[in-house]
Amino acid sequence: MPSPALQQTAPVPPATPEVQPEPPRLRLVVGDAFPDASTAEYSDPDAGNPYSIGARRPYMTWSCLITSMIVGIMLATLSGCHWASASQNSQGAAMYNQGQYTGAMEQFRKAIASNPADPDSYYNLAATTHHLGNQRQDPNLIRQSESLYNQCLDHDPNHVDAHRGLAVLLVDSGRPDRAFTLMKNWAAQNPTLAEPRIELARLYEEHGEPQVALKYLEDAVQSDANNPRAWLALARLREHEGDPVQALQNYQHALQVGGGSLGPNATMATERVAALSRQINSARDAQLNAGGTQMATPEFGSTRY
Repeated sequence: MPSPALQQTAPVPPATPEVQPEPPRLRLVVGDAFPDASTAEYSDPDAGNPYSIGARRPYMTWSCLITSMIVGIMLATLSGCHWASASQNSQGAAMYNQGQYTGAMEQFRKAIASNPADPDSYYNLAATTHHLGNQRQDPNLIRQSESLYNQCLDHDPNHVDAHRGLAVLLVDSGRPDRAFTLMKNWAAQNPTLAEPRIELARLYEEHGEPQVALKYLEDAVQSDANNPRAWLALARLREHEGDPVQALQNYQHALQVGGGSLGPNATMATERVAALSRQINSARDAQLNAGGTQMATPEFGSTRY
């Protein structure tokens, strides 16, 4: 099985494209850019003035100054942590893409050390460890990746990629019931969130239950009518199940609500709208031609014309 970072769903007929993932991906997150307080210069404009506030109320002035310095140091530290983690994640992703998985894992470990609260660093390390564990058929690496997925979810309970990766791992290791429980619990804890239902639908479809998958996708678009990913998944499934009219409407709706956020899926959805429109129009033309549209010959004579 491929790693969760590169997971592909089961192939489908050419007429039914696979929605590009949001992607199973190595997530690169750049931290907030805080000013570097460590290099800031401070001066006291009232130095030497006996009538300044500092001279009259030294405690208040020094307490404010110390507080400001502490805040500055904290901001600088946070900025350094975020930027170091982002840089290490970026280097790890580059190594991953080059097939240097051991080096990538080391960079992701450094990213976690730089910013232990960043869920994406745990996900990156989990996905890479999972991939390498599958490659080497190493159960120890698989167990490590399972632990890392859970650590990611400890920091971000709604991390989509971590849920997906963990579900794949559970299925691959002979625990599909645990995978379904994971997704159902996630959905139950987030009744207004579409993502758990999208992933649960994916799981049911991969296990040969498209009608159950369809139900969850319908729930997803009801939970969040502006989620383009839910509409794309619903469109693809309906097209695969032989409902081109509904599929066309769903693709169109995905493009309408998705705007520029669809990325490569926008091109795919536009192509499917064009293809399904041609298919539906051709079917209607064929039905009209075969449905007795030829004019009947009058059975009576007339001398009026």
